[in-house]
Amino acid sequence: MSAPWIAQQARQLAVQQGHALLLQGPSGLGQYSLALDLARTWLCEEVTPDGGCRRCASCHAIDVRTHADLFALLPETVMLELEWPLSEKAQKEIDDKKRKPSREIRIDAMRDAIEFAQRTSGRGRGKVVLVYPAERMNMVTANALLKTLEEPPGQVRFVLATEAAHQLLPTIRSRCLSHAMRWPADDEALTWLQGEGVPAADARVLLRAAGGRPEAALGLARAGRTARAWSQVPKAVARGDVSVLAECTPPQAVDLLQKVCHDLLAVRTGGTPRFFEPADLPAGGTTQALSAWWRDLATEQRGAEHPFQVALMLEALVARARSALHSAQP
Repeated sequence: MSAPWIAQQARQLAVQQGHALLLQGPSGLGQYSLALDLARTWLCEEVTPDGGCRRCASCHAIDVRTHADLFALLPETVMLELEWPLSEKAQKEIDDKKRKPSREIRIDAMRDAIEFAQRTSGRGRGKVVLVYPAERMNMVTANALLKTLEEPPGQVRFVLATEAAHQLLPTIRSRCLSHAMRWPADDEALTWLQGEGVPAADARVLLRAAGGRPEAALGLARAGRTARAWSQVPKAVARGDVSVLAECTPPQAVDLLQKVCHDLLAVRTGGTPRFFEPADLPAGGTTQALSAWWRDLATEQRGAEHPFQVALMLEALVARARSALHSAQP
């Protein structure tokens, strides 16, 4: 079942008119979950006041990723992560090691989605194209989608979910009804996290670690983070301990270090840390050195998806962090 704040938004949005809906907000707020809930409701054969019934043949087809009237337009890496089947052509190319799964939404997939939109509904309740993360469209794929949004075929609805709406073409944003994702209250999020199996002792710390975003907090818990391990991160980085990043992908490592840097800068300038407790933070680091480190991390973030050597990159990240954090020590 969806989180209560996702279910509430789905009920509100399911009755919206219009052929295209844009769900936007920071990562970890449930854009994909909400988009899938809306698709389920629009296609359900026995819709309830709470949305899709989750019992009919249509809902079952969505659960097993075989619905004839739902097209998931996602990067191949995300499709594999979320267990959506790739096209036969894409799967063969990857199996034959001709290429790796794409991190962008490919033009071939966009052409398939446009062709799907032109077809007649198989179950008679219309069709849905789900695009996530929509910011992973490049200029070519975005322009191809734009033409279809401008002249939509009958009986098709588009739901675009994004964690970076500013990266979308303004013309795409202007052709969609926009919805800003709701931030749940901490108590609501904590109750949900515990219901998902996160120990109460970890839930509050991980929710803070995720900047108040419950799905991101759940992701940390499922990756093995605990409250104790999280609290030890800043001082481990200050010691130059690379093992603290051992389970991180390069983008995750940069994100983690940005959180450490953010909180240290906040404390140095008289503010309140957001992701860690004050006692978790090391004492060193001048404002000037921390600001330079922040700029360095921003540069690393732009290329973190495609590092040449992951191990060397992580070592370099920690070495530069240690240098910045020791800049004020005697």
